[in-house]
Amino acid sequence: MPLSCFATAARSAIPIVPLSREALETWLSGAPQATRRWTEATGFAAAHGDICLLADAEGGLERVLLGLGGAAGPDEPVIWAFGGLPGRLPAGRYGIDEDAGFDDFTAAAIGWGLGAYRFDRYRKSGGKRPALVLPKAADATAVDSAIAATWLVRDLINTPASDMGPAELARAATDLAKAYKARVRVVSGANLSRDYPAVSAVGAGSPRAPRVVDIRWEGSGARNAAKVVLVGKGVCFDTGGLDIKPAAGMKFMKKDMGGAAQVLGLARMIMAAKLPLKLRVLVGAVENAVSGEAMRPLDVIRTRSGKTVEVGHTDAEGRLVLCDLLTDAAADKPDLIVDCATLTGAARVALGTDLPAMFTNDSAVAAALLEQGSRADDPLWRLPLWSPYRRQLESRVADLSNVGSAPQGGAITAALFLQEFVPDGIAWVHLDLMAWNDSSRPGRPEGGEAMGMRALYGLIANEISARR
Repeated sequence: MPLSCFATAARSAIPIVPLSREALETWLSGAPQATRRWTEATGFAAAHGDICLLADAEGGLERVLLGLGGAAGPDEPVIWAFGGLPGRLPAGRYGIDEDAGFDDFTAAAIGWGLGAYRFDRYRKSGGKRPALVLPKAADATAVDSAIAATWLVRDLINTPASDMGPAELARAATDLAKAYKARVRVVSGANLSRDYPAVSAVGAGSPRAPRVVDIRWEGSGARNAAKVVLVGKGVCFDTGGLDIKPAAGMKFMKKDMGGAAQVLGLARMIMAAKLPLKLRVLVGAVENAVSGEAMRPLDVIRTRSGKTVEVGHTDAEGRLVLCDLLTDAAADKPDLIVDCATLTGAARVALGTDLPAMFTNDSAVAAALLEQGSRADDPLWRLPLWSPYRRQLESRVADLSNVGSAPQGGAITAALFLQEFVPDGIAWVHLDLMAWNDSSRPGRPEGGEAMGMRALYGLIANEISARR
């Protein structure tokens, strides 16, 4: 469990002293001369994330100075300053010095937990690790929820496709549902072909049968509560289909179920908090493979909505999975639909790998979500649903094409395609995310990653669930 990275309270805990550049001068003014000399000799100036280890008279570790940056406060989020500590400190028990004028204990503890993550399913990492005494002033429930959900997302994405196919992803979703006493239904076979024909078409080329997982949960007192539906793209591996990807583009496609992983992590946060709302989670678990059964370029697929889609490119399969799920989600007339997907390379070209692209048909929801992202140090960036580009999705033989006719604006045309399956009057958020860290940074190890999940939770917990 994630809280294994925390320790019980102990007098022997080594204090961590968080200091801005300005606070460092004040702190040093009251420190022994030897300490002042040592910090000067090591060049510690409280830059963000820098540490200085101070020894006691017997040569043991007495305390740790942690830099927060900025003269008047942190120039980067506190969460990532603490996120770097588990990988840099020696084993032992640590506690945040609560007399150092620092007060962002919840963010600090979350950062510590995110930095303590290890994916050790296939290679056990031995040795003892540092543990943090959870500060009394931290929101322990929020800390545990954010860390556990993020670890879940990372574990699901990091697991190779050989062990995380449609069946295994569905099993993980089912296990989560059962843990929180939610109702769960898995649709496959002939029922899938009938009820989710586009999902079925995407998965037809793989010997690992596609399926849809449908989870329903209600918080206490949720009889007249808001309805939220989470939709996740669960393409467990994406070869590109017959329009096959090159090797470099296919290498990391085990992460193409990152949207499904994220909505499961978000659902865990919601259910663990017992939010007073009605929650539904829809995950399309498929593999986009190459075989004689695979969908072909210019095939026409009939979707759950009744609309027909011409397959302009078999590597634009994620939106075909999502369109059936969005149609089903909208049937409940929810207060909010959120879909998460590793949908386009175009979003990465526009915003880079760290910043998820957010599209929504509701400006009030957009403003609230951006604000929650800022508060949680989990940023998003809104891109437009630019309706003039809708013409690029026209087909001469079907209602829609699954790809735009121009090479530019691919993230926007993908979002416009999805919008075709969301009726007017239903608030909808679409997140196009990377779900992967290309390299390791404090609190963000290389590999699978939740992006925008804490922001979405803030929106649902603080805005949507309070509407009724």
